[in-house]
Amino acid sequence: MAGTKSTAITIKAVIDRYEGDKTVLLVGPEERPVVFPTAYLPPFLDEGAYLRIDIAFDQETTARAEKEASDLLRELQEKNR
Repeated sequence: MAGTKSTAITIKAVIDRYEGDKTVLLVGPEERPVVFPTAYLPPFLDEGAYLRIDIAFDQETTARAEKEASDLLRELQEKNR
């Protein structure tokens, strides 16, 4: 989505079940299953607990990573000349 402004979104999910160190979340109004690391969830939540997931584009970190990749590519190209 290059060139577009990104806004934060909020998605609701419910904990369906735990499977070892993973949690199956049912996400959005369609309740699509998503496997998520349990370690990234708040502790002590039971099956049936509802979550609010906020997602936002991190422009600063993306720009920094793109610059790093570009610098590495340029360095490799110069070494291969």
